[in-house]
Amino acid sequence: MKPSMTQKKKSDTTVVVGLSGGVDSSVTAHLLKEEGYKVIGLFMRNWVDESVTIHDECPWVEDSNDAMMVADKLGIPFQVIDMSAPYQERIVDYMFSEYERGRTPNPDVLCNREIKFDLFLKTALSIGADYVATGHYVRKETVVDQGKEVHRLLSGLDPNKDQSYFLCQLSQDQLDKALFPIGHLQKSEVREIAKEADLVTAEKKDSQGLCFIGKVRLPDFLQQKLEPKTGNVWEIPRDADILRVPRTTLVEKAAPFDFHPKHGFKRGKHNGAHYYTTGQRKGLSIGGSPLPLFVLGVNTTYNAIYVGQGEDHSGLYRDALFIKTSEVHWVREDLSLEVGDTCTYDVRIRYRQPLVKATLHREEEGIYIAFETPEKAITPGQFAAWYRGEELIGSGTIAE
Repeated sequence: MKPSMTQKKKSDTTVVVGLSGGVDSSVTAHLLKEEGYKVIGLFMRNWVDESVTIHDECPWVEDSNDAMMVADKLGIPFQVIDMSAPYQERIVDYMFSEYERGRTPNPDVLCNREIKFDLFLKTALSIGADYVATGHYVRKETVVDQGKEVHRLLSGLDPNKDQSYFLCQLSQDQLDKALFPIGHLQKSEVREIAKEADLVTAEKKDSQGLCFIGKVRLPDFLQQKLEPKTGNVWEIPRDADILRVPRTTLVEKAAPFDFHPKHGFKRGKHNGAHYYTTGQRKGLSIGGSPLPLFVLGVNTTYNAIYVGQGEDHSGLYRDALFIKTSEVHWVREDLSLEVGDTCTYDVRIRYRQPLVKATLHREEEGIYIAFETPEKAITPGQFAAWYRGEELIGSGTIAE
């Protein structure tokens, strides 16, 4: 990595590490301390309602204690900061709103954009930090192009842990102040470093929950604001007429199927369309079909869920998706497309999905992404991210 044009000596550089109580952030702090940086550990308390968290799955109290013990072991300052109010406003309220509309948000992407690399970053800078560092499995490369620094967001070298997708909404300004010390390491190497450094988190299992919250019972979580509402589940046959209508234009290919009860038959009941998401298989509680049932579509206006049998049901696939202009984000602003431009990238529409070839078409109303082969379970509210090789170039929220 080429050094920043304004880089100070490490001994004069203060880095605030977001200590989550996990092994990745612990090793992040350890490595920075070993390199000679002035390191401060901050734990973000983002959630106060434990009624919907699974207590043996990463509760915040246990995590904060582990983070404190790591900081004590490393001999670095440590404190807990309460961000529960802005987290509620920027993440939780947004999630409720999206689910209510029948969309499926990604709280981890939002947490990184709105909390870790916005409010948390501003807090760190306010106490004299030069950078913030996190335990994400990503890399940052800074190059100078025509006298201007450009930050490249690169995939982590561990293919099983690459978390670049979760940072797909970061800006150049945010990347300028970010460090990712473990992005070049394998997960096994991170655990080995933690063990050698005698860190209490060395054997701790990874959190599978929401950002700095822990594992959450999603139905209970959503029912805090979204009331159960009984409705019908409609099955769309594999040979339904709506699936035979030709789709030739980009607009047609990108539009979700407009399912209606007339296209199928009643199959059962559900307790609220806003609790379900496109592509979902579990949780329907409907048996008796030769093949597994998948959610093909959700209509919260009429409280209807549409399902189909089998993972290869054509109603589960589309050739394209659409992102509104207001929802398009370029990590590499210098590579943004102008109206009328097209460009081929590698694209993913969910975390850990293999990258697939697709062509971006920039139009006045937004960007259409046309896939080389039909894509399964394109889900409104999720993020599509496009890459050139190992570099994440841009992203956007998938429209309904």
